[in-house]
Amino acid sequence: MTSEPGTRLPFFVYGTLRPGEANHDLFLRGRTTAEEPARLPGAVLYDGPGYPYAVEHQGAEIHGELVTARPESYDGLLAALDRLEEYAPGDPGNLYERVARHVVRADGSAAPAWVYLAAPPVTARLRAHGTRIEGGDWCRR
Repeated sequence: MTSEPGTRLPFFVYGTLRPGEANHDLFLRGRTTAEEPARLPGAVLYDGPGYPYAVEHQGAEIHGELVTARPESYDGLLAALDRLEEYAPGDPGNLYERVARHVVRADGSAAPAWVYLAAPPVTARLRAHGTRIEGGDWCRR
């Protein structure tokens, strides 16, 4: 799935931005209109230094939340999340890449969302030496 850079998609969060986790209140409280359980098919989670990395992998899925930002908060939230995830468009030093993917809501319907996936060099290191989070759920690790 591809999306234009200015597209206002909801966000799929799977680690420290989930409810009850360290960054949820710092970044999301008061800036969202909806937060609902969702799954990202075709990905696995790896343990990072205090946060997880999502890596594409067929036949697996990860659990998280689909977060819809308030329209008036969207631009500021997008910029804040890009900084948190150390993502800048086209930067070869990115830890994550922000990509558009389809996620699956609890009712089985699909929704497009921005997802921060591990950048290619990080993905290569994780696949070679990383610790996978079994079950794909950061909150149940």
